[in-house]
Amino acid sequence: MSAKKVKKPPSKVIANNRRAYFDYAIGDTLEAGIMLTGTEVKALRVGKANLGESYAGPMGNSNEIFLFNLNIPEYTQGNRNNHEPKRPRKLLMHRREIERMLAGVQRGGMTIVALKLYFNDDGRAKVELALAKGKKEHDKRQTEKNRDWAREKSRLMKNLS
Repeated sequence: MSAKKVKKPPSKVIANNRRAYFDYAIGDTLEAGIMLTGTEVKALRVGKANLGESYAGPMGNSNEIFLFNLNIPEYTQGNRNNHEPKRPRKLLMHRREIERMLAGVQRGGMTIVALKLYFNDDGRAKVELALAKGKKEHDKRQTEKNRDWAREKSRLMKNLS
């Protein structure tokens, strides 16, 4: 008799940073692991996290990248050894990826923004990062106009057919 295959759970998105697509022109994207404590993982499994103001960058003059302002609320069943909600969290990336991201920040005036926080198919917490350049107010208005026009155009095409 053949052994039963164990199905892996599909990847689960915990938090999206939809505001980043409005405030920044998104460039290269990259997946990175996050170094978390036990209660942080448990809080994420419950689905509590906020990527709203999070960004990544080096801490001091080290060659390591940390994720700042990621809010993972304290785990409700945790004890007094619970984690700090907004502590800097180290990102796990290859050396080439780190160098590419830091080069974009230093020479291009770009920012590393967190776009999505999720568990991959193996159950590991991952964050999707992007090199992004901040938009000016008129760029934001133009993006909104283009989005409205695309929506209106699809409505008109739908009504014609």
